[in-house]
Amino acid sequence: MQQNASGNGQSGSGRRGGIRWWVIILFAGYAAWQWFGNAEPDPFTGEKAHYGATTEQEELMGLQAFQQVLSEERPLPATDPNSIAITNIAKRLINVASQVEADLAAENNMPSPKLAETFEWSVAVLESPQANAFCLPGGKMAVYTGLIPVAQNNDAMAVVMGHEIAHALLRHGSQRMAQQKLMQVGQMAAGVAIGNMDPSQQQMVMSALGASTQYGLALPFGRSHETQADEVGLMLAAAACFNPKEAVPLWERMSQLGGGQRPPEFASTHPDPANRIAHLKSLMPRAEKYYAKYCGAK
Repeated sequence: MQQNASGNGQSGSGRRGGIRWWVIILFAGYAAWQWFGNAEPDPFTGEKAHYGATTEQEELMGLQAFQQVLSEERPLPATDPNSIAITNIAKRLINVASQVEADLAAENNMPSPKLAETFEWSVAVLESPQANAFCLPGGKMAVYTGLIPVAQNNDAMAVVMGHEIAHALLRHGSQRMAQQKLMQVGQMAAGVAIGNMDPSQQQMVMSALGASTQYGLALPFGRSHETQADEVGLMLAAAACFNPKEAVPLWERMSQLGGGQRPPEFASTHPDPANRIAHLKSLMPRAEKYYAKYCGAK
């Protein structure tokens, strides 16, 4: 009887301390339905994409974020030579954005999303040593003055700004929101599933889950977005009659920032500089066709 009681006690403890597999199964089913059932075709890539907000919601969040940045940073006056130069680059990129949208969508036998024509475009030049730029949903752009000496010329600056505009046109912010929502639900499900484990086991499982989602989902997702923005941005710059070949020396210079030290590609949201440059070189024949179409022979 004593052995039997002991055996039952161990069985009960096993049930209390084990993983609740039914929670994981339910989450897996929900995740599959949410991820595959709500996918939409991306006209720029031809692949399925998932969005966490409507375009109207994205643009409102972009406007709010831009207003906050302007309240915290120091925009150069519109009469500053750097402001004038960067504003002119932006105008050339914006002027061809709708046509490039249509061309890229047509390459995938899809209609143009016509986002560029709905954006209320704006550009600010912010006084800061950062070598950076961004374009928020809705077309709110900013370039930090620290990027100017790295770009060195208008063609390279147009490549960077085209890349940032591409992020907004590709709706990458909304795609990241969709991914984060899924990851949050997964973390909640994991928390319920291991709720009866002892704390050390819980910590071990959650650490493993965090690492697997970070390296297996979040970081590759970010690298994919960077590659897509490189492609679309290069076509934008070429169609606006900037020299797309300046992309290669630009990213060579960018790779040397911070002494050239960076994590390996698998641990980064950005492609390895050498891989990025090789990919850009492979895109040059396509970019030159866009240049020839919109600008004629060089």
